[in-house]
Amino acid sequence: MAKEPVRVLVTGAAGQIGYALVPMIARGIMLGPDQPVILHMLDIPPAAEALNGVKMELVDAAFPLLKGVVATTDAVEACTGVSVAVMVGGFPRKEGMERKDVMSKNVSIYKAQASALEKYAAPNCKVLVVANPANTNALILKEFAPSIPEKNITCLTRLDHNRALGQISERLNVQVSEVKNVIIWGNHSSTQYPDVTHATIKTPEGEKPVPALVNDDAWLKGEFITTVQQRGAAIIKARKLSSALSAASSACDHIRDWVLGTAEGTWVSMGVYSDGSYNVPAGLIYSFPVTCSGGEWKIVQGLSIDEFSRGKLDATAAELAEEKALAYSCLS
Repeated sequence: MAKEPVRVLVTGAAGQIGYALVPMIARGIMLGPDQPVILHMLDIPPAAEALNGVKMELVDAAFPLLKGVVATTDAVEACTGVSVAVMVGGFPRKEGMERKDVMSKNVSIYKAQASALEKYAAPNCKVLVVANPANTNALILKEFAPSIPEKNITCLTRLDHNRALGQISERLNVQVSEVKNVIIWGNHSSTQYPDVTHATIKTPEGEKPVPALVNDDAWLKGEFITTVQQRGAAIIKARKLSSALSAASSACDHIRDWVLGTAEGTWVSMGVYSDGSYNVPAGLIYSFPVTCSGGEWKIVQGLSIDEFSRGKLDATAAELAEEKALAYSCLS
């Protein structure tokens, strides 16, 4: 029996990340090679013509799994019946703008989109926020879509997770698929903490801890962390545009693992609603190590946190608390 198509929403679909993401979804990279999809693409009215161009290309690519395309500038039409929503659209920070200006623009965008999802999306819709500030945009969305379960609203830190895997694989000259269980803690910002304390490498003799194999504490606590934290800025400097291909690919990874499950003994990083685990204040959207099964994520418990890590976890939590306060001040 062929599966029923799943309706997947991509906001900001005419933008760089959207353009990289929609063919991946249509190819089955997000939901699996046997899952038909109907793509819902939303963008702002000035991008309507470009959005229509993307729709034409999707038709021209003749993807066997793609069973329909909705391209619209209307949030209600875009959100109707969707089971997965990837929120890529947002207001980018421009030169000379204060954080508060960016925040207030995004608060109004996310308030409107949350209300449409709340009323028109499928009952158990899974939401992934990609647009920055991703953690806080997800929190605003949660605020204005109270009937969507809090466990269904997440933000993207898988890009940082994948960047950390890539740095370790290059440093140790191993395949990236042999590296597992890095962690991104906290905010998708330059205060995030890429942590390899519990990460391992698959070797012919079994799994070995990354810190022992790297054998360079100064690099692990210094250059490795700053490289992952600043990678987005480095890509902007090189491309003159922000990361699109890697962001799209990691959004697919995030949803695929969430829906189809993580491999036994492997965890991934997701920005999720904090329940107070690891002494992170409840009520923040914070990146934790999680495992996924049966369409649900669960925070990995009981990992030891050394003093260095504790300081990093607390610093990124403090930034998120400050962002939350700033966002809520834009609401009033």
